[in-house]
Amino acid sequence: MPAMSNPPAPSPANPPPLVLPADKLEAIFALQEGLNRRIGVETAALDEAGQVKWILNYTRAMQQELAELTDSVPWKWWAKYQQFDKQNARVEVVDLFHFLVSLGQVLGMSADDIYQAYLKKNQINHQRQDSGYVKKDEADSRGI
Repeated sequence: MPAMSNPPAPSPANPPPLVLPADKLEAIFALQEGLNRRIGVETAALDEAGQVKWILNYTRAMQQELAELTDSVPWKWWAKYQQFDKQNARVEVVDLFHFLVSLGQVLGMSADDIYQAYLKKNQINHQRQDSGYVKKDEADSRGI
C-alpha cells in the first residue's frame, strides 16, 4: 500500500478547505470574509478610523460598479449604437453585492443582522406605501 502524503499546510496560496453554511446568505458572508482576508482586510478587527476608511472605500467602489451597471444599458437616448448587455449587468449586480456585504461586515453586521434589518425595513416600506408616503418620518427607521 502506498504511503499517504500529508496535504500541504494552509497558506494564502493554498487556503484550508472552506466549509460553508447551508444558508445561502450565511455562505455569501463567509465567502466574502475569506476574500477580504485574502486581500488584507480584516473587517472584524478595524478600529473606528479603519471603519471610516473602508466604508468610504466600499461606497466609492459601489459607485463605480453602479456606473458600470449603468453602462450596461442603453441610457444615452441620443446614441443609436448602444445595446443592452444583460450578462454584464448581472455581473455588475454581483460586484455590487460583494462590496455591499463587505460594507455590512465593516459595520459589524452578520448575515442574520442584515436579514433581520431587511425584514424590519421592508415592513416600514409597506407601511409607508399603505399610508400614501406623503410625509417622511425620520423616526420610523430608528428601531432597525
